[in-house]
Amino acid sequence: MQLVCLGLNHRTAPVEVRERFAVGTPKLGEAAVEIAELAGVGEGLVVSTCNRTEFYLAAEEGMGTIGLLEQQLAQVTQLDERVADHFYRKVGADAAVHLCRVVSGLDSMVLGETEIFGQVKQAYQAAHAAGSTGNVLNRVFQRAFAIGKKVRTDTAIQEGSTSIGNIAVELAEKIFGHLKDSEVMVLGAGEMSRLTAKALVSRGARSIFVANRSYDRAVELAEEMGGKAVRFDDWHTVLTRVDVVISSTGAPHAIVQREQVEKVRRARKYRPLFFIDIAVPRDIDAGVGEIEEVYLYDIDTLEQLADEARAKRQLQIAHCERIIESELLKTQLPGM
Repeated sequence: MQLVCLGLNHRTAPVEVRERFAVGTPKLGEAAVEIAELAGVGEGLVVSTCNRTEFYLAAEEGMGTIGLLEQQLAQVTQLDERVADHFYRKVGADAAVHLCRVVSGLDSMVLGETEIFGQVKQAYQAAHAAGSTGNVLNRVFQRAFAIGKKVRTDTAIQEGSTSIGNIAVELAEKIFGHLKDSEVMVLGAGEMSRLTAKALVSRGARSIFVANRSYDRAVELAEEMGGKAVRFDDWHTVLTRVDVVISSTGAPHAIVQREQVEKVRRARKYRPLFFIDIAVPRDIDAGVGEIEEVYLYDIDTLEQLADEARAKRQLQIAHCERIIESELLKTQLPGM
């Protein structure tokens, strides 16, 4: 059996393509089972974040399985064959090295980011619980987690701002001038929203409103940040007072429409309003950015700020790569 990885990320595909392949966290286990069945193999696992979707399989015919999977994914997503141009394909040792680079934060938009380690572990746990992992994926992923931990412990790859949440807040700060005394609304109460809200508080935001489909979860996050929970159906009423909206709900479609924002312009006295959409699929309709005095930035916009953070960590990459190579050589893993 060979370890196989088929994926796309922020470097190979724009957000409008990535969002077609995105899988919500509650469906990772189900998706892992489906992808294994789709490819006709016994083991499957899906990693899906705002910046990547990757399909890991254990297959008898590595490249042949990848070709079949590509065709079937194109049919499921109703995308034409040109979608194949956005994929990268890894087999055997190359797939294992790639996975180690991912969990170590070396393949992220923000080099050295910390969230990806937990996101991949969550994807593995979901697939394992769903029964879609076996000898190959279990051993490879467990080894990758150990290597990722060593990379983060033995190098300075994590120094500085490494989270997408922090980068998003830095963008808001650059646009707004400062966040002191500003009012902010966070749509969504997941881990990404929590990290972003925490970064906002640390930068001096005066008040934070949290809206989430689960009101109890919104209350929990708001209390943690010293903010106020808003029922999801009422989030638009808060637009009359906030300065910044950061959205990361995991909804399958846009939840913020242009007409909703247009309605509050007069009440806002046409003050500038900044939207930062860090969700994939995107939460905010692109038309929102066409409104005067309204500024919209999506996940791809963060690439520019990520480049600055990446430059500071560039010197650490060679050290990290040597650790990955050395650690993989110590253990004969299946699928390689």
